Amino acid sequence: MRYQKPKGTMDILPGESSKWQYVENVAKDVFDRYRFSEIRTPIFESYEVFERSSGDTSDIVSKEMYDFKDKGDRHLALRPEGTAGVVRSYVENKLYGPEHVKPYKVWYKGPMFRYERPQSGRQRQFHQIGVEAFGSDSPELDVEIITMGLAFLNELGIKNLKVAINTLGDPESRANYHQALVDYFTPFKDQLSDDSKVRLEKNPLRILDSKDKNDKEIVKDAPSILDYLNDASAQRFEYLKSLLDDLDINYEVDPTMVRGLDYYNHTIFEFMVTDPAFNNKEITVLAGGRYNGLVEELGGPETPGIGFGLGVERLLLLIDNELDLTTDLDVYLVTIGEKAEKASIKILAGLRAAGFSADKDYLSRKTKAQFKSANNLNAKYTVTIGDNELENDTANVKNMATGEEHPVSLENLAEELKGIEEK
Repeated sequence: MRYQKPKGTMDILPGESSKWQYVENVAKDVFDRYRFSEIRTPIFESYEVFERSSGDTSDIVSKEMYDFKDKGDRHLALRPEGTAGVVRSYVENKLYGPEHVKPYKVWYKGPMFRYERPQSGRQRQFHQIGVEAFGSDSPELDVEIITMGLAFLNELGIKNLKVAINTLGDPESRANYHQALVDYFTPFKDQLSDDSKVRLEKNPLRILDSKDKNDKEIVKDAPSILDYLNDASAQRFEYLKSLLDDLDINYEVDPTMVRGLDYYNHTIFEFMVTDPAFNNKEITVLAGGRYNGLVEELGGPETPGIGFGLGVERLLLLIDNELDLTTDLDVYLVTIGEKAEKASIKILAGLRAAGFSADKDYLSRKTKAQFKSANNLNAKYTVTIGDNELENDTANVKNMATGEEHPVSLENLAEELKGIEEK
């Protein structure tokens, strides 16, 4: 029987994995500049961590989460997103304590899991990179998070980015808006999708994010959150926009944006791009916002927070054609005879210890085939050894690009190779 990977998953093979490493390394370099440190949390958590954080009206909890009972009858779930687990860790490890610098800034990477229809750039096991910052309610921090996201995508060479922002206001503003939405959608109740009928009772804000075609038509004339902001929330949003203006960041306000999770408030944002990889449709590549109140929801003290997340698979589709991550081989060891085969292991160890990437033939092939392999591996140099070379402590080094050859001492091979490189 031949086994296949589960639907909605993918194998990341050598060659492809180097692209993933590149993206992750760029993320680390950019986030380091902003003083964000990496955090790693479990890929499964208590089910309640996601239920409490995402909200039971979100599609993630109601439709997409992989949850199960373990052998101890504990209700667990594979993580569908990164923020909730990071918040749980923040609370459990008391990272809000006075000994920790505020804001407490972290970033993460890793697999997430959602049961949905697999499509281009979206799998059931997918991967996210994200950041979280806890302990400051400052609009300046909101702008720092937005600019860091832009810096990361710009560093990867992603062009034609559109930055969309909105505010969900403070609890008072949101409560006022909640009532306005109930008043607006109630006359349309019979026309709403089944999901939106439930949301009307529990969280009408989520109707604005419905993917149902008929719901979208009804939503077009729904009231705007911007008309229900109290003075403090409105002033905060105006100040945020002025900071973005000061940085010459081109953005647009999208009052219909609500984001897919229940925990957001105040600033929310999405970065979108139109690209041939997605049939020139506008797609979201990075999104996030402020979630004051989520730390308390998971048992911690009152702590403001903000962050963003992005899907790595989708990101790679945007930059795949731009990447050339071919890594050349420094030295290919060509061996002739049994004594050379035995000696090659120690010689390779010495080269690698000196910092060279090095390889050899392990299939007992003839000399011509070994040189062909060196070519295929883009080796910079070949080092040929046989019985005579071992007896005389010599070897022949060939520059594969120029054809130049140099006699070297086997005993000092690494040092002499470095000398050749420096010429």
